[in-house]
Amino acid sequence: MRVGANQETLSEVYYHPIGAAIRWAGLWRFRQEIAKALASHHSWQLPETLNCPRCAELRLHICRIYDAIFHGELPYGKNGITMNDKSLWDSPDLTVRHVDLKRWMLDHYPSQRPAFLFSRCERIAHPVISMEAAHALLVERETLKTQLEQCGRQLLALQEQQKKQGQSPSACTFCPLSDRAEATYLHIIGAMLTLMLGRSPAGTQYSSFNSQEAITSALIAHHGHLMGITERTLQGKFAQARRKLQSAVS
Repeated sequence: MRVGANQETLSEVYYHPIGAAIRWAGLWRFRQEIAKALASHHSWQLPETLNCPRCAELRLHICRIYDAIFHGELPYGKNGITMNDKSLWDSPDLTVRHVDLKRWMLDHYPSQRPAFLFSRCERIAHPVISMEAAHALLVERETLKTQLEQCGRQLLALQEQQKKQGQSPSACTFCPLSDRAEATYLHIIGAMLTLMLGRSPAGTQYSSFNSQEAITSALIAHHGHLMGITERTLQGKFAQARRKLQSAVS
């Protein structure tokens, strides 16, 4: 594990296999504890007593990289210079080049796109989605669409009810919701925003929206004639909903 890596992506020209596995598992902040455990264990295999989050995932990544080296699938060398010398397998100078590691991962683990190997554009522009994942995304999309349509119908029903009671829609602004009702609506809005902009455990997006601004533009394009569907109002409500949801889960 070398010093001086870019703190945003942790990308370097070459890596020690352990350092690459730590980056792959997203455990860079625990690198010192992991290094100490390996040093005392005198082996590249993690000790069973290691107290580290996602330890099983890290152990799997380490085994995968060394397995690829042992079977000639992943070129290796010393201090960034490619060599075919088996005596390096247990050496602290053993390294794998960035380009070789990236090529190997594309060939053998195409669904894995860790940030230290792949740029943000690469991770977004070329997602690898299985048929099962694609089907799940379509189901979730239809569910979200149904929920949005249901919310629209409920809003129209409330407006009609207000008209029958002699209230204009604008009069509602002078009838504040109860704290409980407002919190409920904000939680729903915040949760839907988080879901629509979120990703599955495999890293695939739940919806086609890449940003909150995109959702705002779509709402205005389709429902801009409705009360409250304006850029200023939506941005304010979205921000309020995010804060409310964050305070509820923290």
